[in-house]
Amino acid sequence: MFATGVTIVTARTAAGALVGLTANSFNSVSLSPPLVLWSLAQGASSMAPLSTGSHYAINILAADQKELAERFASSRQADRWQGVAFTEGAGRAPLLSGAAATFECFNRSRYEEGDHVIFVGEVERCSHRAGAAPLLFHGGRFYTEHPL
Repeated sequence: MFATGVTIVTARTAAGALVGLTANSFNSVSLSPPLVLWSLAQGASSMAPLSTGSHYAINILAADQKELAERFASSRQADRWQGVAFTEGAGRAPLLSGAAATFECFNRSRYEEGDHVIFVGEVERCSHRAGAAPLLFHGGRFYTEHPL
C-alpha cells in the first residue's frame, strides 16, 4: 500500500560493460553530506559490479519511461541497452536521456541486511528535467501524478 517512484540504477563493470536494473527501493538519507540509498537482492546478477565499482547513477524515471522500467526489470531481456540513449556521468555511469532526475553517486558504503544489500551513495552531481511528471509504482501497476 506504499506508492514509490521508479528508478533505474546504472553503472559500468571494470571492463566497461553496461549494467542497469529497475529499482523502487530508493530514499534520501542526508542533505549534508548529500546521501541516498537503494537496495538490491544479494543473489542479483549485477551485485558484483555494483558492489565493487566506484560510481553508479540513479535515474529517476519520468512518466513517459514506463517501457524502460519494464525493460530493465526483466531478466529475459536479451540486450536491455539496445537503442537506449544515455550520456556518461561520474565514473562513466550511464545517465539515461529523458529521466526526470539523475543522481551521480560515489559508491560510499554497503550494508547486508536480510536477503538484500543496502547501498548508500554520496551524491556528487544531480540534475533534473523541468516539468517532467514522475513514473510511480503501486500495487503492481504504473501510474503518474495527479494533483489533489
